[in-house]
Amino acid sequence: MLQQYHPANADLIVNINGALIHRDQAGVSPFDSAVQGGDAVWEGLRLYDGRIFKLTEHLDRLASSARALAFAQIPSHETIISEIRRTLEANGMRDNVHIRLTLTRGVKITSGMDPRLNQRGPTLIVLAEHKPPVYAGAMAKGGLTLAASSVRRFPPDCLDPKIHHCNLIQSILAKIEATRAGADDAVMLDTRGFVAETNATHLFMVNRRVVAGEPTDVVETPTCNACPEGITRATVIDLCARLGIPCRERDISLMEFYRADEVFCTGTMGELAWVSTIDGRPVGPRAGAPEAGPTGAAMPPRLAQGAGPVTRRLSEAFGALTRTEGVKVV
Repeated sequence: MLQQYHPANADLIVNINGALIHRDQAGVSPFDSAVQGGDAVWEGLRLYDGRIFKLTEHLDRLASSARALAFAQIPSHETIISEIRRTLEANGMRDNVHIRLTLTRGVKITSGMDPRLNQRGPTLIVLAEHKPPVYAGAMAKGGLTLAASSVRRFPPDCLDPKIHHCNLIQSILAKIEATRAGADDAVMLDTRGFVAETNATHLFMVNRRVVAGEPTDVVETPTCNACPEGITRATVIDLCARLGIPCRERDISLMEFYRADEVFCTGTMGELAWVSTIDGRPVGPRAGAPEAGPTGAAMPPRLAQGAGPVTRRLSEAFGALTRTEGVKVV
């Protein structure tokens, strides 16, 4: 799954500390903390028909992460929203847009790790791109494929995942492994061997269980012990409650994901995306004769059928939310 260049982004205007600059001229100082040590926090936002979904929650998380890193100055929500508006207006954007917010500790007076060298306030970068949900192509071709990575997610006593920081080397290394294994993304475990998330998204699984004597679909997801507190993840958990679908958070092993009836991942950039295989194992019931693939080869049932019923139901409910909720910015 490789994101493609969108021709509409050829002349993007990028916002760096309030300055609106063509993408080819945009840049940050080599003394900026993001360049010096990845000392920055970030958020991904999505624009739907002039509204940003869960904008307040994203800005709260950005500020929370900056406070955890002891940033001396943090722009107000109103300031950030104003710069987002200016950026969208400069690019004539209204829909099907992904916005990457980056807040760095700022420019240092000289190279070094000490935050006391930052004496000029933070750097705010607003990068808005024409970008549909990034997994659409993979899902149309038969669902996302995942491969387990050897790279582990840090626990809170190493680097707390509740800080949404810009040091993404773990994810990049895991993505490299997944690509070389022929998969779209990587499954990352915590240091105890339980599933944390993928290199870019949160994971959910669905199993048909007997609850109070009745067959019931149960949705489960790993805890946030070794992954960020996902906003799309939280939205899906809330949707389960609204729709009367049992949902619980717990430690889940990779083997449990192998044998799940449905698996899907969640994130702002890709929304809800169904998973077809993990480590080459087809996800979903094995019963029944598989359909023939386009080359005549047998196609596993889940690959042939597409997303499972619970994944489809939640995806439709999520789409309904994004069509009606959000903070109007353009």
